[in-house]
Amino acid sequence: MKLFNALVRILTFAVPMGLAASVAAQQAYPNKTIRLISPYPPGGSTTVLARLVAQRFTDSWGQQVIVENRPGGNLVIGSEALAKSAPDGYTILLTGNVHVTIPYLIKNVPFDVFKDFAPVATLTSNEMVLVVHNSLPVKTMQEFIAYAKSKPGQLNSGSAGSGGFTHLSIELFNTMTGTKLQHVPYKGSAPVLTDLIGGQIQLAFTPVNNAFPHIKAGRIKPLAISGKNRNAALPQVPTFTEAGLPDFDVGVWFGVLAPAGTPRPIIDKMSGEINKLLSAPETKERLVSLGMDPYICTPEQMLARMKADSKRFGEVIKAANITLEY
Repeated sequence: MKLFNALVRILTFAVPMGLAASVAAQQAYPNKTIRLISPYPPGGSTTVLARLVAQRFTDSWGQQVIVENRPGGNLVIGSEALAKSAPDGYTILLTGNVHVTIPYLIKNVPFDVFKDFAPVATLTSNEMVLVVHNSLPVKTMQEFIAYAKSKPGQLNSGSAGSGGFTHLSIELFNTMTGTKLQHVPYKGSAPVLTDLIGGQIQLAFTPVNNAFPHIKAGRIKPLAISGKNRNAALPQVPTFTEAGLPDFDVGVWFGVLAPAGTPRPIIDKMSGEINKLLSAPETKERLVSLGMDPYICTPEQMLARMKADSKRFGEVIKAANITLEY
């Protein structure tokens, strides 16, 4: 009985002390270097986003943030590194909605895209525009659908790579419209647009920022753009909803994840700083210049978007039988 009472006294003091230590650690956060993993190669818009977040955290908290590029394995390598990290807020991941399609594309992924990660905040949205070669005798989406149906399997649509959202856009379009566009994968968006302008392929679904200069120069013809509203840079281009495809939502977004189990106060602190960053006029100006828009979400809203994209594009991947190697 005496031993039991002694244990009770020890636990009575130990539990509050443990909680106090945990709370103190969270209040002191951050007190050392933070690592921001990017599963993308250096360069391009993802590097800009990573540096924006890193600089914001550094300026606000006085702690260095190191951007670590861990490309490869169709985002698996970088994502796995985060999943295996301590849930203390000192390792985070820059990723996009392609994250939730990984288990549909690749067998035996070494993590669960929902259970092993905690949403922090979204960063940007980037809409897709359907562009066609100038020789195609179409001016509207409905004219294009009719034209594509008259040439099943004869119209080649380029993508920035198999399994990505430029590819999934093709498959979703085929499913929704009854067309049979032929997928032609490339290594990145630049060669897609080069071949589209040259007439080697007839169309592409591509991010607005990539297509914008070529559309302005009249080298390619835009038919419709994703998103709820028309794009400020291309006000003459109707949305897919206006063009008759209200459920064709293929916008790309980027955001930040932490390891599952990261304390909520730390999640909220990071999310708050990111939202302040995105609300700054100079940030919006910088992002718009890259063809992206600030996209502010709470962690709960980000999780809801992730689940919706997982269901939507998981079905597309299964129907098209798309697989990738890890």
